[in-house]
Amino acid sequence: MNNIPSVDLADFTSGDPKRKQKFVNEIGSAYEDIGFVALKNHFLDDALVDGLYKEVKSFFSLPVEIKQSYEIEGLGGQRGYVSFGKEHAKGKKEGDLKEFWHFGQVPTPDANLSEEYPENVTVNELSKFNETGMEAYRMLEKTGIYVLRALALYIGLDEHYFDYWASNGNSILRPIHYPPISKEPKGAVRAGAHGDINLITLLMGASSGGLQVLRKDGEWIDAIPNEDELVINVGDMLERHTNNKLCSTIHRVVNPPKEEWHKPRYSIPFFMHPRGDMKLNCMPECVDESNPKAYEDITAGEFLHQRLVEIGLIKK
Repeated sequence: MNNIPSVDLADFTSGDPKRKQKFVNEIGSAYEDIGFVALKNHFLDDALVDGLYKEVKSFFSLPVEIKQSYEIEGLGGQRGYVSFGKEHAKGKKEGDLKEFWHFGQVPTPDANLSEEYPENVTVNELSKFNETGMEAYRMLEKTGIYVLRALALYIGLDEHYFDYWASNGNSILRPIHYPPISKEPKGAVRAGAHGDINLITLLMGASSGGLQVLRKDGEWIDAIPNEDELVINVGDMLERHTNNKLCSTIHRVVNPPKEEWHKPRYSIPFFMHPRGDMKLNCMPECVDESNPKAYEDITAGEFLHQRLVEIGLIKK
């Protein structure tokens, strides 16, 4: 396998039981094998994607002092702007060569949450930035819930097992800017090798290549989706909840060849998190004699806090 498998969400939503089961089998086996798929026929349209990239590029081209005015202390980077080099991969001391923004959940009035989410930060200089970001947020969230429904069926659960936990969940939309590289980085890359924290990650097509996925045999392969596809991967929370049945694969964003250092890179991942009080205990359906329980019990909120400390966004 030299690229990640491609699946079609239209099979799942077709109303045809055979096509629906085909999608369940394909995405489930891909997530057991490599943890990544490219997904077509999602709920994002081209106009929304183009509009969001336009707004994101406009924001990151603002003067540094304006961007830094949106960096809110005390939130662990969970909303607003996070400046260049502040985040690093777990176990690395070098900061990643990126700056980014976070849009977060706006819960529905009937959400009945056990935690209070921070307010989103409004960018005053760009009238459509927040509106466009949140429209994309909703479409990615909708796509993610359908993917989780397929995975619930694959595991042997009720199709809607994840709906409550993922709806009004603590999900994050993260537009990222990797600026041009001006000098030889000392041990730093655009994004160090890591697994994602969350249930699943949905990645809109990046403006250039660089995303690589680590196969089980130790080989790095390029993840190259078609223009109309999202890259969707399993995160550590789902790996833990399924007792390693579905794998959270290590991935990275490598620096480009030197002749392309002058080019910036943009990408926009959606990190799908559940509500903080969701228990990530290993599912009984995924535990047996050959695959005993591998993890201690923990909630999603506790796990998230633990990992934000490890990657340098919050202090203990």
